[in-house]
Amino acid sequence: MMDISTGEHPVPQIVKIKWYRILYVQVIIAITIGILLGHFYPSLGESMKPLGDAFIKLVKMIIAPVIFLTVATGIAAMTDLQKVGRVVGKAMIYFLTFSTLALIVGMVVSNIVQPGHGMHIDPASLDSSAIKGYVQQAHDSTLTGFLMNIIPATLISPFTGGDILQVLFVAVLFGIALAAVGDHGKPVLKFLQALMAPVFKLVAILMKAAPVGAFGAIAFTIGKYGIESVSSLALLVVTFYVTSVLFVLVILGAVARYNGFSITKLIRYIREELLLVLGTSSSEAALPTLMQKMERAGCAKSVVGLVVPTGYSFNLDGTNIYMTMAALFIAQACDIPLSLQEQVLLLLVAMLSSKGAAGVTGAGFITLAATLSVVPAVPIAGMTLILGIDRFMSECRALTNLVGNAVATIVVARWEGELNTDQLNSAMNGELPPLDTSVTLHQRGGQEIPAQESSEPRASVAV
Repeated sequence: MMDISTGEHPVPQIVKIKWYRILYVQVIIAITIGILLGHFYPSLGESMKPLGDAFIKLVKMIIAPVIFLTVATGIAAMTDLQKVGRVVGKAMIYFLTFSTLALIVGMVVSNIVQPGHGMHIDPASLDSSAIKGYVQQAHDSTLTGFLMNIIPATLISPFTGGDILQVLFVAVLFGIALAAVGDHGKPVLKFLQALMAPVFKLVAILMKAAPVGAFGAIAFTIGKYGIESVSSLALLVVTFYVTSVLFVLVILGAVARYNGFSITKLIRYIREELLLVLGTSSSEAALPTLMQKMERAGCAKSVVGLVVPTGYSFNLDGTNIYMTMAALFIAQACDIPLSLQEQVLLLLVAMLSSKGAAGVTGAGFITLAATLSVVPAVPIAGMTLILGIDRFMSECRALTNLVGNAVATIVVARWEGELNTDQLNSAMNGELPPLDTSVTLHQRGGQEIPAQESSEPRASVAV
């Protein structure tokens, strides 16, 4: 955008970084080494699990402050508090529409390809002891319990409990209260805005450990389950991956094109986050930097703060594709024909049970158990058939969920008129500086300020 005071367009200074210092290159190398280690030295690869677990814990440690600061400051800076409800409402409409569409896509593809056909598995012969833990967690998870759990025990407990929706709930209420007190709240708002700089710097520091975490997680996965464990159920794995790719490129691609951006350019823009998710099988690992990148891509801070965290529980495209596909695979493998009415019932139950899933490893398996426990036609013991490959499918679920949430954020920001299209185009074309540089992206009154401190509306204005 043109600088009014000088009549010139500010050009970000993009610093050249040596290839081996680029995060996504480091993650690719780490994943490759992890796969080789897990394949050739399985026991050693399995022992690398603490590295992946430690990195996930490091990221979870910073998620609550990132969400709270982003959401609370974004809402407090709003002059129209009705916008909060409007953004959440539009986001939920988007989430419901595309989550349901993902369930339908999984069901249609499963009926066409029929990956479980011809296996002739006797459900009585299956040992369900390995899935008892998942089944118990599924029985403990009800829709009412999920909604009640959004309300924390205390104002502080969400920051120690790690529940994303509880943190979001507190942040929204605090942001509204901060905006409602007017001038009395300005010192607090300035403090929170200043606090964002060291918090996001901490995120940048923690991300330097991403290659180590990705290495440990993938080495454990390959070492414990082995690449050969995929071969016996290869058709289901390939069908799921191909379906997810088509969902992203065709359906989300059409949504992106309609809203003025390219899905392939968006994937390239968030490639570091995608590679991190690929290594750890958890989309939560990429949440802090995804929020930063969406804001840098021109989405208003308030929209990013509301849409991204909420999407981690309500916009699970990959998980929904997996749920209907896995359920129908079990039915086909056990020679259990399902009528159209039974499949529709399965879809409706999956719509409800999937809303309680969070962006963590194993959540898709738990919600699948919750779905099958309500639909007696499909034996829940059949989940043992896919237990060995669930970790490999978890990666694809998390990748699809991450792309879906990135698309949702841009779309809702555009609907709300809070999208800087010039900045979005710069991000999609790779013209923005790296996250950890000090190059500023916004200007106020001719004086440059850091991107994370800007609270101005992001609607694009041609000068």
